[in-house]
Amino acid sequence: MLGINEIKSGKNIVLNGEPFAVLYHEHSKTGRAGSVLRTRLKNLLTGTVLEKTFQGAEQIEEADIAKSKAQFLYREKDNYAFMDMKNYEQFSLSKEVLGETINYLIEETEVQVINFNDHAINIELPVKITLKVTEAPPGIKGNTVSSGTKLVTLETGLKISTPLFVNEGDQVIVNTERGEYVSRA
Repeated sequence: MLGINEIKSGKNIVLNGEPFAVLYHEHSKTGRAGSVLRTRLKNLLTGTVLEKTFQGAEQIEEADIAKSKAQFLYREKDNYAFMDMKNYEQFSLSKEVLGETINYLIEETEVQVINFNDHAINIELPVKITLKVTEAPPGIKGNTVSSGTKLVTLETGLKISTPLFVNEGDQVIVNTERGEYVSRA
């Protein structure tokens, strides 16, 4: 159990039986009143963010979160199959759990798996992933006021803005945290 003084950004806690990551914390104490901890928490199962205030003597359970490596294998309807890199066991996660990360998943992509109580609950992508451009309109110079960009479609169906020189069939590096073009591969 953790006291409110031990809860910091980056810690994982359990609230109502679900794991949460602490995104932000602020301690405050006023006069004779006990100390208070204001936090912003992200639910690791659903991805929702909430704000919670803890009072001075509260005890909070620390979440048993472990990370392991896995490889994305294939998609079957709304489920995505992965293989653990250590014991070669397969497991799947639903489209709802994965959220926007499905826009960056191609076969054989290595990811970090977030495990809670020995069950895979979500994944973390590498910061940069290389994807192939499947559709790109021709780059037309002259109609630009500043640096020219165009909207291209990647092999996963994701659409991003790229410079005019990117063509269909090119490999591009995409930042998965911001969903932005980084460079050509």
